[in-house]
This record gives sequence, structure tokens and C-alpha cells, in this order.
Amino acid sequence: MKNTMRALILAGSILLLLCGCAAGSGKDETNPASDGAFSYVHNPRENPEAMKDVVENPDAVYGFSPDPDSKRLGVYAEYDWTDPQFVAGAKEERRTYHESMHTMMDILYAMRADGATMEEMARAVSTERNRLRLAAYENDPEGLETLKKSNLEAYGHEDGPTPDELFEKYGSWQEVLQKAFSTNMGMDACCGLYDEYYPLYVELGYVN
Repeated sequence: MKNTMRALILAGSILLLLCGCAAGSGKDETNPASDGAFSYVHNPRENPEAMKDVVENPDAVYGFSPDPDSKRLGVYAEYDWTDPQFVAGAKEERRTYHESMHTMMDILYAMRADGATMEEMARAVSTERNRLRLAAYENDPEGLETLKKSNLEAYGHEDGPTPDELFEKYGSWQEVLQKAFSTNMGMDACCGLYDEYYPLYVELGYVN
């Protein structure tokens, strides 16, 4: 599955290049909308799961910004998503977070090879996910504080949901494990990464 996910993401990136959606040599890469309104190949508006935490914002760099009323992303609405420089930084932080999730796959494969139970794997992977989310902001104190605030509002504590809370929410350790590899597609849309990670959404069953 590890190689499949990476291959799907690579294939999606190649598709974007073939479609002419990658930055060209004459385009201001810090502002994707500098030569006109930005648009995705795959429309986030057609994905209810992606839209539940964001709103359309024609002034935003990528056409979307966090919904102020969202319990999960509302704390990010106060940032200026129309500012190309801010969004460029948010995009790189978001991509770094996605890439760091490969360590979760390494943990999963190692534990599976050692004969770990589904519960043991789900606990370890979900805990690692929380660690990675916090570590992604190690050089951004303000961003880390915002994440902790979001976690506190959503889960009641700053580190993110515990394995037991996730089990209570989803009802099975298998689903806890699957959800650990899910991503907030709305935030990806705000950061200009929706097309890049669209193959992952397909892999996880969020879109057909």
C-alpha cells in the first residue's frame, strides 16, 4: 500500500503537469492567481467532506479559506488567506506534514511483520499521527499554538485525540487505523494541494 500511495500521488502530479496546471516559468509562483483566477482540476466543491470545514472565497489565493464556524478549522480563519506569502508558507508546512506521514506506514509495516494486533497497530499509528502534527510546527510557535487551540476545542486537550477516544468515536480499531491516514481535504484546498493529494483521497475512499 505504501508504494501504491506514493505512486498514485506521483501519477497525480504528472497529470497536473500534462494538464498545464503546474507553475510555468513566466508565472509568479508565490501567487498562483497572478495570471488569473486559480482553479483546480478536481473541484473541491463536489466533495462534501472537503467543504464541511471551508468556504468559497474568491479573494483567497486558491479560492477557499477555513470556515470561521468550523469546529476543526475555525481557528485558522483569522489568518489572511488572500496573502500569497502567507499561503505559500502554509502550503509548504502542509506538504511537509503529508510527507512526514510516511513514518506511520513504516510503523504499520514493522508492527504487522511482528504480528501485532489491530488494536496495537491502531494505537501506535494514531499516537504517531498526533506527534507528527505537532512536530510539523516545531519552527512555527504561532502555528503550534493555533494547532493546540484547535485540538483543545475539538478534543478537550492540546495533543489531539487519544486512541481510546478514537475507538469510542469510530467503533472499531480497524477504522481508527484507517482514519489515522486520512487528511483534512478542506485545508488541502485552502493550501493549493487538493489536486496534488487527490489520488490519496481516492485511495482512502473519500471520492470515486
